[in-house]
Amino acid sequence: MKKILQKRVVIPVLALTIFISGSAFYKGDFFEIAKQIEIFTTLYKELNMNYVDETNPGELMDTAIKSMLQDLDPYTNFYNEQDVEDARINNTGDYTGIGASVLTLKDKLVIVEPYKDYAADKAGLKAGDEIIKVDNIVVADFKDDAGNLLQGAAGTTVNLTYVRQGKTETATIKRESVEIHDVPHYSMIDDEIGYLVLRKFGDKASQETLTAVRALKNQGAKKLILDLRGNGGGLLNEAVNIVNIFVPKNQLVVTTKSKVEKYNKTYFTQKDPLDTEIPLVVLIDGHSASASEIVSGALQDLDRAVIIGARSFGKGLVQRPKPLAYGTQMKITISRYYTPSGRCIQALDYWNRDEKGNATRVNQENFNAFKTRRGRTVYDGGGIQPDVAMDESKISPVTSAILEENLVFNFATNYFYNHSVKDLSSFKLTDTDFNAFKTYLKSNNFNFETKTEKAFDKALMVAKEEQLVNAIDSDYKDLVVALNNYKSKAIDDNKTQLMSLLTDEIVKRYFYREGLYTYYLTHNPEIQKSTQLLKNPVKFGSYLNQ
Repeated sequence: MKKILQKRVVIPVLALTIFISGSAFYKGDFFEIAKQIEIFTTLYKELNMNYVDETNPGELMDTAIKSMLQDLDPYTNFYNEQDVEDARINNTGDYTGIGASVLTLKDKLVIVEPYKDYAADKAGLKAGDEIIKVDNIVVADFKDDAGNLLQGAAGTTVNLTYVRQGKTETATIKRESVEIHDVPHYSMIDDEIGYLVLRKFGDKASQETLTAVRALKNQGAKKLILDLRGNGGGLLNEAVNIVNIFVPKNQLVVTTKSKVEKYNKTYFTQKDPLDTEIPLVVLIDGHSASASEIVSGALQDLDRAVIIGARSFGKGLVQRPKPLAYGTQMKITISRYYTPSGRCIQALDYWNRDEKGNATRVNQENFNAFKTRRGRTVYDGGGIQPDVAMDESKISPVTSAILEENLVFNFATNYFYNHSVKDLSSFKLTDTDFNAFKTYLKSNNFNFETKTEKAFDKALMVAKEEQLVNAIDSDYKDLVVALNNYKSKAIDDNKTQLMSLLTDEIVKRYFYREGLYTYYLTHNPEIQKSTQLLKNPVKFGSYLNQ
């Protein structure tokens, strides 16, 4: 497709000289780096000047940079000016906009969650609304991240055209300052057990967590549940400070190791703790990553908390932002982190890929054993393994496939417009609702391919090459039938998990996220398990003294 040439760009020799005048000189790589940059510069110039169609130099360079970094790991990234601002918002939790979580798709912006009492909510926007036009800009025609169109100075207005249940509607919204708390909820489960949610590790995470713990203790909390489920991480120093709330000063929390000497660091607690004795449960799942794993891994290694849920994501890589020219940045993986016992919990190996170029995962039989402070055995190999593993917390392959196609989210949208729910405490989905969901999956042609199917398809191709198809045809058909039977049965086998996810999404539609956390207190299986364990001091202690 023909692209418009905005301007001719040739990288100045001076810029190249500055670019390569850093630490590379001192590593003996000067000639090779200079050679490769010269090759790229001449290629870029010739392509820009001579390609049969006109090109966009900025887009070419953006593609080149991102393709190069993709070959390393998913966390080493280039940030343009807007990306830098988005990262700032993610760390501080403060921005100016419409006050809603938004999913950017190719031709629309989908409201994922309007924040209670903020502009989008006050204007009547609901989860599932599909924004197709922002002011006079059609989202489908906008080449950059259309989500940025919703941001702007506080007090300015934005006109939205959106589709709801097939009907096109409009809304005028006045932008406002939005503050998203790292700790969105804390409350008492009963007279003795406090519960707090930490959703991300921004620059206010430790202070908000400290405030929440103090408040809960003032309300009578003698035991605590810290919920890190779905927490993808954030600032490393905030993770260290949160561990410090529960462990003494000068305690090793995490070590980072790198090929660059200055990045080899040990992080110790720096302050006097708030409470080193209060019984503590930490909830994690497959979406708990990075800083969440530093906290849960350290508290586990120090025998300070019982970890409940499912194995965490397994991100043991540390990134650091590096400023580049024109307000851009590069976030680069600089080191691996290790828990106090010496575990690196990185799950995927991006440097020893398989024949298809995919990152490899360490097999469980190759996990290495480590010891906690009291001598309990823990393992590396990918993520923090909970002390109490719960099937409800582990997302199955079929559930993952359903979530990837947003079918739980879309079903909840339809449910909201066809049902009235007024009482949070008594809300419960029925078997009729689950059957309706299964019908919805069929109507949307849901199907998922298992790893086994992919392996069989590959084996069949080899069999054809070796002319063995006739010999194995009958057995192969039997296997296909068995797989199809499994897939049709898999949804029913995962009913409990799917019903839980559907319930969570539907509750948010009526009672916002605040209502969901309240609902969790009496209905969530992981919290119920945690409560039972905390009420049994002997059993709780047995997990920390095995």
